[in-house]
Amino acid sequence: MEIDRRRLKAALEGILFVAGEPVTLSRLAQALDVPVGTIQEALTELSAEYAQRGLVIQRSDRAVQMATSPRVASQVERFLGLRTGIRLSAAALETLAMIAYRQPITRAEIEAIRGVDCSSVLQNLLARNLIREVDRLDQAGRPIRYGTTFEFLQHFGLSDLSQLPKVEELPPPIDSRTLEFEGRSGERGGAEGSTQGTQ
Repeated sequence: MEIDRRRLKAALEGILFVAGEPVTLSRLAQALDVPVGTIQEALTELSAEYAQRGLVIQRSDRAVQMATSPRVASQVERFLGLRTGIRLSAAALETLAMIAYRQPITRAEIEAIRGVDCSSVLQNLLARNLIREVDRLDQAGRPIRYGTTFEFLQHFGLSDLSQLPKVEELPPPIDSRTLEFEGRSGERGGAEGSTQGTQ
């Protein structure tokens, strides 16, 4: 017999809380013996219920995790003695924005758009865990395709990629060599700041 919606959401909360890392939708569906579609519906309801709380439900296409809400990130960081922001160059922000909007995307595709070598920038973003290797294309050289991570969502105060501003809403490019994006920002402006270096 299928679990009722209230118990399903409670079970999802418990699993995501103890997991402490992203959990695939298929694994949740298997553990709770319900279809993936039912899991997605319950997660959507949970996300709405968490809107004003200290935790958020962050989702990608295939996985989900429970994380600290950007609303309370600065207090949590202060409690843990963490840095409240990290610095990225304009080139890194431009590349990160390109990956966020066009993922999955290869280094060659990024370089074709930017017109410069992106090897070091990609390594920097990988080291900061803001992007990940999604897969490899089945062609000569097996090029890697990159996508954003849950940490990317966390730093820019997003629950999922659908909250990225539309391209036409973005401000014009700015002339700056170094920009700071705040991990504690809970507004969509954090995501907009990440794309200001886009040409």
